[in-house]
Amino acid sequence: MSQKLNVPLRQKSSHMSTKAVILVGGPSRGTRFRPLSMDVPKPLFDVAGHPIIWHCLTAIQKVPSIREVFLVGYYDESVFRDFIKDSAREFPNLSIKYLREYEALGTAGGLYHFRDAILKGKPDNFFVLNADVCCSFPLNDMLKLYEDKNAEAVILGTRVSNDAASNFGCIVSDAHTRQVLHYVEKPESHISNLINCGVYLFSTDCIFPSIRNAIKRRTDRPRLFSYPSSDNLESSFYAQDDDEEAKANEVIRLEQDILGDLADSKQFFVHETKDFWRQIKTAGSAVPANALYLQKALQSGSKELASPSANIVSPVFIHPTATIDPTAKLGPNVSIGPRAVIGAGVRVKESIVLEDAEIRHDACVLYSIIGWNSRVGAWARVEGTPTPAGNHSTTIVKNGVKVQSITILGKECGVGDEVRVQNCVCLPFKELKRVSPF
Repeated sequence: MSQKLNVPLRQKSSHMSTKAVILVGGPSRGTRFRPLSMDVPKPLFDVAGHPIIWHCLTAIQKVPSIREVFLVGYYDESVFRDFIKDSAREFPNLSIKYLREYEALGTAGGLYHFRDAILKGKPDNFFVLNADVCCSFPLNDMLKLYEDKNAEAVILGTRVSNDAASNFGCIVSDAHTRQVLHYVEKPESHISNLINCGVYLFSTDCIFPSIRNAIKRRTDRPRLFSYPSSDNLESSFYAQDDDEEAKANEVIRLEQDILGDLADSKQFFVHETKDFWRQIKTAGSAVPANALYLQKALQSGSKELASPSANIVSPVFIHPTATIDPTAKLGPNVSIGPRAVIGAGVRVKESIVLEDAEIRHDACVLYSIIGWNSRVGAWARVEGTPTPAGNHSTTIVKNGVKVQSITILGKECGVGDEVRVQNCVCLPFKELKRVSPF
């Protein structure tokens, strides 16, 4: 049984203090964002012309009560140094700091480890955003619900298909009050199609005691080694002060260890967004995320987008240093990076072309990512498969084999003249001179 925290009612105040934490993760053995993460950490990968975490900061700066933002992860400090320096100029009202975990502590363990920094200045609450989330981040709407309900926590939710729901954390809520009644991470059977978007607002009075209770439960629960025989059961317990045990106890995750217990508090609410949402887990998912952010920029009248014309099908982002032949046709949902060169007669659609890449005359690039310094030859065709709206998978089954729907060229790849590349991932520094027909 989880302990219910008796937290006194807070008085609504126009001077409520709020902070924000962006969880950026760190280098690991995971391969889902490769080959792109082999050269750039995923949070700094450009989507719609800007690093993924830039979109988080853009939303955070729209909350007037936020003055301080922490990036929490276990990358080396040097990884975010230039980004933070640039962001200080672009977001002058925000103080942005990087807090490095000594190892992966989990989404809740990192918050607890840096609780003194978060609690400095006695904020009333703080937002937590997963960096690998693409959405409109309706933070002010979440804050209003938090204040209206005198909540301890608010989670951002969205609806997906019943078939896809079990791949995410599922929320059961009261349709009228929006109170979270039950939360299960990746349930084995269907319980709800309202899922966790990975964006939260927590009361400082509530979340840290909840994490502390989870750590205590983990510490008190004996752990077992896995033995092939039950004869060794008595010797399978090991001391709780063991170094490995201590490390295991520190890995505490919001999704698996905290949110379910918060639902018992009766002060946990969900704000259901009707706007776009998508995870950026795999490298291929950067292409639909790019499209969503470009569409948002188009709707908001962003001056960063290229002006529509006969050869520019909006929305298209073109870096000022890129070179585009006037006969090339771009769009919709295309991002062209710094110093990229697009030749005559080229067609680019639903794709990301990264820094210093070159696409030579009359080539065609569809549903693809062209890596840094990569070259696509004349009359070549680099092609992926469109992802249906609302489909959160980036794989398809082709001839009985699961393959990537988005084609990805890593850093400094080369595609020869008149070569066709379809539904594949090319590791950095590879030359594709001949591709067997599908």
